[in-house]
Formats: sequence, structure tokens, C-alpha cells
Amino acid sequence: MPRPLVVGNGSLLLCFDDRYSIRDLFYPQVGLWNHLNGHEMKMGVFCNSQFSWCKDDEWERRLDYLPGTLVGNSTLRNNAIGVQMDIQDAVSPQNFHFVRKLTVSNLKDIDLDMQLFFTHDLRIAESDVGDTAFYHPFSDAIIHYKRSNYFMFGGSTALGGIHEYATGIKDFGNLEGTWRDAEDGHLSGNAIAQGSVDSTFSLKLRLAKGEQGSAYYWMVCGSTLENALKERASLIETGIERMISETAQYWRAWVVGKIPSTADRLPPAAQRLFTQSLFIIRSHVDNAGAVIAANDSDIMQTNRANYSYMWPRDGAFVSTVMDRIGFQDISRNFYQFCRSVLKTDPPVLMHKYGPDGTLGASWHPWTIDANAETPFQEDETALTIHSLWRHYEQHRDLEFLNSLFEPFVVPTCDFMEEYRDPKTGLPLPSWDLWEERRGIHTFTVCAVASAMKSAAKIARALGADRAAKYGTACEEIEAGLLRYLFDDKRGVFFRRLTETATGDWAQDLIVDSSVLATILMHILPATDPRALSTIGVVEKTLSVRSQIGGIARYEGDYYFRQSDGYPGNPWIICTLWLAQAKILAALTSDDLQEPLGTLEWAARHSATSGVLPEQLHPDSGLPLSVSPLTWSHAEYVNTVLEYLTRHRQLAKP
Repeated sequence: MPRPLVVGNGSLLLCFDDRYSIRDLFYPQVGLWNHLNGHEMKMGVFCNSQFSWCKDDEWERRLDYLPGTLVGNSTLRNNAIGVQMDIQDAVSPQNFHFVRKLTVSNLKDIDLDMQLFFTHDLRIAESDVGDTAFYHPFSDAIIHYKRSNYFMFGGSTALGGIHEYATGIKDFGNLEGTWRDAEDGHLSGNAIAQGSVDSTFSLKLRLAKGEQGSAYYWMVCGSTLENALKERASLIETGIERMISETAQYWRAWVVGKIPSTADRLPPAAQRLFTQSLFIIRSHVDNAGAVIAANDSDIMQTNRANYSYMWPRDGAFVSTVMDRIGFQDISRNFYQFCRSVLKTDPPVLMHKYGPDGTLGASWHPWTIDANAETPFQEDETALTIHSLWRHYEQHRDLEFLNSLFEPFVVPTCDFMEEYRDPKTGLPLPSWDLWEERRGIHTFTVCAVASAMKSAAKIARALGADRAAKYGTACEEIEAGLLRYLFDDKRGVFFRRLTETATGDWAQDLIVDSSVLATILMHILPATDPRALSTIGVVEKTLSVRSQIGGIARYEGDYYFRQSDGYPGNPWIICTLWLAQAKILAALTSDDLQEPLGTLEWAARHSATSGVLPEQLHPDSGLPLSVSPLTWSHAEYVNTVLEYLTRHRQLAKP
């Protein structure tokens, strides 16, 4: 299931599935640990002897946000039991607090006595071994803990606090969990359990016909019991309604002055998605600097791994976009994170990292044809250097740039300048941006050329003597790109070169959307005939000719493949890349109409809440793979900025 609702503050993140169950709970870092790991914190209603979980089919659900905020604003309705709940969900910007206000409406012509049930199926630190759950009478709360992770849950209505509770064993010894105990409307009152445990509590509510009532639910986190109790005291002092109001005000203030003044020329849906993308991006950036790719744990159903890592490539794209908007602290933290994890032999950024800086899981081998080789994707290091220069261009902080020059820029760029084929001038083989194949890739070549150009500018800005060396490398790489990687016959760039047994270079003829980097990274002017023909071939070959539309990654893409009738599934990123290339090639305002249509296309295929996935089903348009994907949102924001910039340029007399 996608995650159409995410709420967080850079240290605490909760992700809801489309049935309003919380499926991912990250604390104390975004991406580490997921204390639900895809299991559920769900709600249920017991009313006039009828019980229903809010995830069940008889509920109508609309998950959304309060306009211009990262505060959830959802509606759940069940006509059979006669209940509607309008719910606001928020994570405090400053504290480890998650709160929920439920406005419950009686839709029946009779009085209703009801209980609201809340379940907690935690796997603390991603394991159900050694957890404890107990009722804490001094705070009228349920507490789950293991080692330095404490989670305290409570709630109230006008009739009081927790009505009934139970803790118990789950998924062990044929025991399902306390959630099953709730379905008769009563809980056992078992006060403590240890091992593989869960908990449930209920709140009591009484509504006359046509009446509304309020219920409140909260969670606080801490590293010790005493710390969690202090967090609870802080929340009680503030109050849930005030905290929700202040959180909404915070997020509205967060974007003040960041939205381009010309954004009002966009259709309303595109404007809304632009703003919501900024919030979703921020929710997926850990406060220690890691830009997390995605936190949708459902991806583990197809592979016992997830996207809760920092890919330097994604981080570079996201940081550049956030710099353009004006959020320089996000990008500064990212560059400092990259500096802290940089290898020394060779000095490259590796495949991916945990938010704590540890090396992420990988599938790239350390031997090639029985020869030892450090596996890396060179574009990730290169894009980070290019992004760093863009950061300096935006903010002109020479001291910050200087702080990264010797420990980060020099070793990485010296390596990239040397790690080239002497005959072609091109970078030597590494793994591609799609992380599937090794070779000399057009995308990587563009990234390294951009890094060398940026490194030369950085060196000149700091008065360093490496500027000429890096500048020469850029020229040689660009010349090699045009000489060896452009297919004159087809009018498009080869995806890659691979070395043959005879030492020659074989050309990969698969059309790949990533070759648009030749335009997007300004290796070629967008109006160059080779650029225009590349745009045309990519569009013709990779268009998904269904009612959904969009652009596939490359011909024959296997990842989540749904039909052999299409080159692949529509990818948000790739579709937006084509729009960006067309924006750069536009000569008149009329030429911008099609890219504007792509922005509207993305808005149509986002969730009601504005969440964008990685891919779409080519026939149904439903999200595939992870959702939200941080990179998708970054490319949407970037496309809007490129559109507004080019529109302004073309409007000048």
C-alpha cells in the first residue's frame, strides 16, 4: 500500500497507509529505526454491539492535509454503524510528540454509546524480541519499551481517560494479540507482558443523535522512562488542540517567502502539489543530514530490504532543489554528512548509507571477473560536488565552501580526474544510476563532467591551484562524450559503453531516459540538433501509450513490470525529466504548454494528499514500488522552478 499521509519533524516520522493504519514509526532518526516495520497501529470502533476496524472495507476514507501544512486532515465514515470521524494528526516540530484529535459525529437517529480502540503492534528496533508493554497507572498510559526506546500512549474524552486496556503476547504460541480481544468490545486488563507483545486501549464516548464529540490520542517518545514522562508532562501542559494549531502555524510559516511569486500562474492543483512536495521532502530528511529515499516498508513484501537509506544521488538532487527554494540548512547538513562518510581508498561515496552514517545494504559485488574492485556509482560522488557548487552559487558562504574543500572536494575530484581512460578521456567503468549494470554510462559521464566543471569553479573561488586541472578534465570528458557516446545514426546517446574481450568498447543500444542528462546538466545546449534529436527519440521510444501515459525508465525495464505491451512503467522522475528538457528547449511561451501539461499530469496522479510514488501502474495509474519517493517530489519542485524561470525569460521583450 502507498503511504498517502506522513507526519514528522526530522527525528520522529509516522507513515499511514491508505486505510489509515500507521505502518511505519521512525525514532529517533528518520529511517532508523522503524519500530513498526510494516505492522500496524490501527483504530477500531465498538458501537451498539457492533465492532469495526477502521481499515475494513465498509469505511469510506479520505486522507489529506490541512491546506499548506504537514498536519493530517482526514475523514473516516461508516454508514452501517452511523459514525463519521474527522481527524487531525500532527507531530510537534520541536518535540517527540504525536497527537490526534478526533471529532466524532453521530449519524444515527438514536443515541450512541461507543468505544474507540487503539492498537500498538510494535517491533522496537525492528525486532519483537525482548519488548515490554505495561499499563503505567501514574500517567494513565500504556508504555512499550526496549533498551533506550520508550513509547508512551494515552488518550481522553469528556468521559475520562483510558477506559479499558490490555497488554499481551502476539504472533507467538498461537496468540494473535490484544487487538483480537477488542472485537467483543471489552479488554482483559492484563497489566504487563514481555517478549513479542502488543497493547490495546479504549476510550469511551457517548453521543446523542446528531451530536458531535471529541476524543484525543497521543504518543510521546523518550530514551528513558523519566525522559518519556517529561515529554508527556510537556505535552499535557501545552494541550493537544494548541499543539495541533501551533504545528499548523509552524508549517505555514516555514514556507513563507519560499514559494516563487510567479507560482500563481500554475493551475491550483500544481501549486498545491508544489507546496506539499516541500513538506513531504522535509519529513524525509533526517536532522543529522541524511536525505532518506523513502520510508514505505511495504517494499519489503518483494524484497527483505527497504528504501530507508540515504543515496548520495537522491540527496544531491534534493539538496539542490531545497537550496533553490532557500532551505540552506538542509543542504548544509547533507554535505557535512557526505564529508563524514567519505571513504579514503578510493575517496568515493558508496552505494547508500543509513541515517547514522553506517554503510547501507548493497548488491554490488567486490570482484569483477575475479579481480578485486571497490563497487561504487561514480555519479553519486560527482553529483554531490556539482550540487555543492550550486549551493555556493545560491548562498555565497565562502567559509562553508572552504571547510569542505580539502577534506571532501580535493580527494574526490582528484580521484575522478585520474579515474579515466587515457584513450577516450572518459571515466572508467562504474555502476549506473539505476544500480543495475556496470560500464561507462552517459548519465555518469555527464555527472563527472559537471563535477569537474564545478570543482574548477570551486577552486577558483578559493584561489586554489587545481582549477586548471579540473577544467581540462571537464573539456576532455565532454569531448569524449560527444565522440564516443552519441549515435549519429539514431540521433540519440548510447546508454553506455562496455569493454569487450578484445579491449574494444561495445555500445549499449537500449534507449534510456537518463541520457537526457546531456541536456539537463547543460553538456549540450537544449537547442543543439543532437539534444533535440535525443529528446525526440526518448519521447518516441519510452512513451507509455496507455490512458495513463508518462515516460518509462528505459526499454524493457523489468522492475515491477506489469505488461510487455509497454517499454516499462511510467516513472514520475523520468516523465519530469522529459518536461525539463523541453522547457530548456522552448523558444516561445507556447512551447511551454506541453511541460505545463506534464506538471498537471503529475498532480493528477498524486494521492489526494499530494504524495507522489516512484512509478505508476501503466493501465490503472495506481502507485507502484514506494510512495512517497523523496526524489519524485524533488523533481516535481525542480520542474516547476525550471518552468517558471523559462516562462519569465521568454516573456521578456
